[in-house]
Amino acid sequence: MQFGIFTVGDVTTDPTNGTTPTEHERIKAMVRIALKAEEVGLDVFATGEHHNPPFVPSSPTTMLGYIAAQTSKIILSTSTTLITTNDPVKIAEDFAMLQHLADGRVDLMMGRGNTGPVYPWFGQDIRQGIPLAIENYALLRKLWREDVVDWSGKFRTPLQGFTSTPRPLDGVPPFVWHGSIRSPEIAEQAAYYGDGFFANHIFWPTSHFQQLIGFYRQRYEHYGHGSADQAIVGLGGQAFIRPRSQDAWNEFRPYFDNAPVYGHGPSLEEFTDQTPLTVGSPQEVIDKTLTFREHFGDYQRQLFLMDHAGLPLKTVLEQLDLLGEQVIPVLRKELDALRPAHVPEAPTHESLKGALV
Repeated sequence: MQFGIFTVGDVTTDPTNGTTPTEHERIKAMVRIALKAEEVGLDVFATGEHHNPPFVPSSPTTMLGYIAAQTSKIILSTSTTLITTNDPVKIAEDFAMLQHLADGRVDLMMGRGNTGPVYPWFGQDIRQGIPLAIENYALLRKLWREDVVDWSGKFRTPLQGFTSTPRPLDGVPPFVWHGSIRSPEIAEQAAYYGDGFFANHIFWPTSHFQQLIGFYRQRYEHYGHGSADQAIVGLGGQAFIRPRSQDAWNEFRPYFDNAPVYGHGPSLEEFTDQTPLTVGSPQEVIDKTLTFREHFGDYQRQLFLMDHAGLPLKTVLEQLDLLGEQVIPVLRKELDALRPAHVPEAPTHESLKGALV
């Protein structure tokens, strides 16, 4: 079982004191958070990809390459790589390069994004979102798996005798997760290729994602990759932790109430009741996270959102200490003990490399 954190890289005013970090400060804070994640024993750090304010991570591989040089163990990933608006050739090149720099500690999550204007900014039509995701990913896989590629499609110029460089490290392409919050077509795509499916169920009710993950599992088995319970599933989550539960509620409430995504909507109590958000003690985070297995079955990756809504860096680092020292060790022990022997671990570069031998 892999545990980690993901960031959306928002630049948000701290509602408790009115201060807003600069873009430079926020980018440097994200790097510090990634280094802290490795320090406290987390398995994964993932960054989103955004091309509009108030977000800063427009170049994920640049950031992850910088982090790779300062870490040795943690897997570096994306929580969204825009398969619709990025050229598959550039994705193939960028992530293969990152693989080499990080000695294989790389995977990525494909997504369509949730910012409509990004499509015309990069010369695409949002009405073609699903066809773009399907065609572009098919080409990406081909680029990573074939040394010389001849290809033609609907959305980009043809390729003739093209070789993407560098080639994937050890001949093993990065493992791909497909992220979606609403599209069965993306779950179908993940199942067809035997890739991972990541349900970032931080906003919508559990029942919605039970249907989506259940569909992915059924189609994974249909395509002959293994039984439904062997499908590779990742989940999103959110937590704000303090040793005393009431302290966590009191401290986090102003951040929640003013958050740019869900602020000024449901109350904190309503949101924690309906979504994975947990505000409270380490034990409360453990207890709620353990219910995810009851809802979705055995799964391979759990990522938490910890650094959003204007939380100061000092607070985020304190959160990571509590997560790494008091929450993850218990979750790892409990979930590993419950997982049947035939259900696989999350793929890594080493495990995928070994499968080729």
